[in-house]
Amino acid sequence: MALIVHKYGGTSMGSTDRIKNVARRVAKWHDAGHQIVVVPSAMSGETNRLIALAREVQNPPDPRELDMIASTGEQVSVGLLSMALQSIGKSAVSYAGWQVAIKTDSAFTKARIQSIDDEKVKRDLDAGKIVIITGFQGVDENDNISTLGRGGSDTSAVAIAAALKAAECLIYTDVDGVYTTDPRVVSEARRLKAITFEEMLELASLGSKVLQTRSVEFAGNYRVPTRVLSSLTDPLMDLDTEANSGTLISFEEDTHMEQAVISGIAFNRDEAKITVLGVPDRPGVAYHILGPVAEANIEVDMIIQNQSVDGKTDFTFTVSRNDYQKAVDVLNGQKAEIGYSTLVGDAKVSKISVVGVGMRSHVGVASQMFRTLSEENINIMMISTSEIKISVLIDEKYMELAVRALHKVFELEKE
Repeated sequence: MALIVHKYGGTSMGSTDRIKNVARRVAKWHDAGHQIVVVPSAMSGETNRLIALAREVQNPPDPRELDMIASTGEQVSVGLLSMALQSIGKSAVSYAGWQVAIKTDSAFTKARIQSIDDEKVKRDLDAGKIVIITGFQGVDENDNISTLGRGGSDTSAVAIAAALKAAECLIYTDVDGVYTTDPRVVSEARRLKAITFEEMLELASLGSKVLQTRSVEFAGNYRVPTRVLSSLTDPLMDLDTEANSGTLISFEEDTHMEQAVISGIAFNRDEAKITVLGVPDRPGVAYHILGPVAEANIEVDMIIQNQSVDGKTDFTFTVSRNDYQKAVDVLNGQKAEIGYSTLVGDAKVSKISVVGVGMRSHVGVASQMFRTLSEENINIMMISTSEIKISVLIDEKYMELAVRALHKVFELEKE
């Protein structure tokens, strides 16, 4: 029997009845002889409630104190789940991140895990206990409680699985796996039985909300087999059926079948485009534009610099729509230093990406994508590529049409 890590999201922990269902599911795995570590999120909506309370008192909140407050949601979850397991005859023990300890850096509200002390956990597992550890949090070198950012429980679970050398990390959520695209946009979207870490990382970073990007990075770096599956099924369903359900995120060399050319289509509505016109074309121009933007803590995505004409060039980049006005204000304040003539922007654009490791050995994906969009009279504003993905920026109003057309032309509805 194996050591397995279970992770449950806020929806799965959303009420005492759902927590009891989680307990029944965990007990079933333990009864089959597996050693089980559980990493639950806070109850649905609880972290938002705690952050709102903090902002009523201090806005913006002090990051250290905000982490002290936000971390309590998970402590409630682990305590309730431990009691639910004990009430059905299971020996269970709960720990906060600082008790394990999960050591992080001191970047409050967005800390990164540095090490995990697994000695206490292994001792409890060997004694036959189910161990429940808070997700989303740890402790820095000065014993301050730290949190990992939104969605951080996924990262906690994968990191704990890596530290314990678990056979698999099961991410239970309110969807039953990873789909070729969002089923709410394309009704024919198909659940994938398996996907590589590289593909999942691209999909997560490009807008797919199934897993936090950092958790996929962690799983890939430490080679932790990770499965996304539903927590809304019958908790007492057949164990073998459940163990093979959902989507397995695996290693490319471990899959024996030929990879599909395209595995999925990701999209992001939350994009805005900024173009700086008439910039003097000299060394350092990109830094002079993007440096102040980065200093304002604004993340830049796609970038294009046009060919120089008469010593002038145009520079275009995208940012999150929430950061659009802030970026425009920063660049307006730097006009004299940069020396540009005009600043124009568009806050109603979307990014669509096709992703697949099969693109490495198949040519023509880009031309097929561009032809399909052309036939739908959809104009491409920007293009970005990597070895396994092609992203385009288009007008927001054509986003769903584009996703449906590409899903059909690449035949993603077929097994």
